[in-house]
Amino acid sequence: MELSSARNKFVSLRIKRHKNLKNDILSGLTVSLALVPEAIAFAFVAGVDPKVGLYAAFMMGLITSIIGGRPGMISGATGAVAVIFAPLVAKVVEAGQTSGLSSDMILESALGYLFAAVILMGLIQIVCGLLKLGKFIRLVPHPVMLGFVNGLAIIIFMSQLEQFTVGGKLLDPLPLAIMVSLIALTMAIGIFIPKLTRGVPATLVGIVTISLIGAAINHFNPGMVRTVLDFVQDGNPTITTIAAGLPTFSLPHIPLTFEAFKFILPYAFLAAAVGLIESLMTLTLIDELTETRGKGNKECIGQGIANMVNGFFGGMGGCAMIGQSMINIRGGGRSRLSGFTSAICLLGFVVVGAKFIEQIPLAALVGVMFLVVIGTFEWSSLRLANKIPASDLLVIVIVSAVTVFADLAIAVLVGIVVSALVFAWQHGKEMRADKREEEEQTIYKLKGPLFFGSITSFKGIFDFKNDQEHVVIDFAQSRVWDHSGLEALKNVTDRYSQNGKKLHLLNLSKESRMLLGKAENIVELSVVEDLEWHLAVDALD
Repeated sequence: MELSSARNKFVSLRIKRHKNLKNDILSGLTVSLALVPEAIAFAFVAGVDPKVGLYAAFMMGLITSIIGGRPGMISGATGAVAVIFAPLVAKVVEAGQTSGLSSDMILESALGYLFAAVILMGLIQIVCGLLKLGKFIRLVPHPVMLGFVNGLAIIIFMSQLEQFTVGGKLLDPLPLAIMVSLIALTMAIGIFIPKLTRGVPATLVGIVTISLIGAAINHFNPGMVRTVLDFVQDGNPTITTIAAGLPTFSLPHIPLTFEAFKFILPYAFLAAAVGLIESLMTLTLIDELTETRGKGNKECIGQGIANMVNGFFGGMGGCAMIGQSMINIRGGGRSRLSGFTSAICLLGFVVVGAKFIEQIPLAALVGVMFLVVIGTFEWSSLRLANKIPASDLLVIVIVSAVTVFADLAIAVLVGIVVSALVFAWQHGKEMRADKREEEEQTIYKLKGPLFFGSITSFKGIFDFKNDQEHVVIDFAQSRVWDHSGLEALKNVTDRYSQNGKKLHLLNLSKESRMLLGKAENIVELSVVEDLEWHLAVDALD
């Protein structure tokens, strides 16, 4: 009941706003501004040039907006994928340096392996979509979803903290105070503008306003307000601009050998898994917020095609981005046009508008992301401590913590495993049986599933010494689910045999008969059709 109430509170965040051409365009423009510093940051994480991250953000956003399964969701270069590919790039660079190659050759080799891995990543995701594996996102329990949302909110918050530092050191007091003030003003605009008008996205108003204020401050006191270009130069002082040309097609420079394939496969597979999990979880969240339903399998294919194109056109790959998706949804972006607009605007900034984007204060973008954190974190989950089962609360905490300190894919898998174990434990405790005695027969009417979680209580039901010569287990209200259940039946059969008695199974379901039939070399059981001892078989075939 309480968890259901929490879910209702969770979906109470729904943003009921109809599709609108103006909202889609303006929201897409806002998202494109927020994509720039993150794409650059993730490129630095992967150890490649910023334009590789910017190209990835453009191509991921463009292609998924056209053929993806979730209108309104934003994809781009992400930290989850960048972290996976960073060791690949580092190993290739190290090998090139050891071999004495020139810096240009090392760079070409590193990018070749990276792009090949991104192409393979895309192929894997397309296969997952064609096999309709996207439906398995339904296996994610709601506590795992809450943990995922909270963990990502914390990650987004923590990722913004580096903007307050230069070279690992905190900003000087005056620049720091100005930055904090501008962030607060950005957040205030984002909170109060919607109360006055929803004609334009509040976050776009905030970015424009803070950009004008920042430009004025820097005019009189140059360098006092940190900008996007300052952030880029923190990562690589030799870069003077983020401007770049259009992405061009080229084949990755990588040896066509099995050794090269074996080297990139683990990175590609892990990146594909992480990318799909993050994308499908984000899709589910947006479904909740907008009361619509995306297509998971189609999104898998869209993500895969986008990543393949990335590999051939010089992008580092990526997946759905919950932060930018939340900016888009809250800004009124609902259709594919919003994602398309953000991608085209981003490319326009890189090709012709770089000088403008470079001067946007980091404070404006940090303020926008802090608003995303506030809107993404499920605050009602903090009030659930005494209102939901302790196991559900534990899952929320575990998934949140693992998301922050390890990896999103690992966090979701851990959450599902813990939830499954809790489910098994709860259902295992429900195994019981009604017992009655008849002439030469002891009949147990089993209630509850027979599987690994219930075998202990199952074995404790029977009275091996005092039961009648023939013992019947009635499975009308039960079912054998796994090998552990088969082994439990074998154990009970052997125990009765040792006491000179025979065990018979009644009312087996079709699925249980099939499972027992496949295990005929493991366990032989007498299966009866009714209590008149009309035997079906002695050992199922």
